[in-house]
Amino acid sequence: MAQTNINIRMDETLKQQFDRLCNELGLNMSTAVNIFAKTMVRQQKIPFEISLDVPNAETLAAINDVNNGKNLSKPFHSVEELMEDLNA
Repeated sequence: MAQTNINIRMDETLKQQFDRLCNELGLNMSTAVNIFAKTMVRQQKIPFEISLDVPNAETLAAINDVNNGKNLSKPFHSVEELMEDLNA
């Protein structure tokens, strides 16, 4: 199959971030764009999300709470004890 080149205009900061992410995912930018194009043609839509396992804001807040010993519950020694506390 014949190959062709395309030029894409993109903000320099976005390009650097995209390149870093592609590298972390084990891809180069050309491969990532080709994956996107092939999948988009096959599915006839914007097809997918590729992401790193980055916690969302709620999870980050919970991690921060645990690391700082905040908003933690007391220990329970049985399910019954837990249920009594939840129902109180």
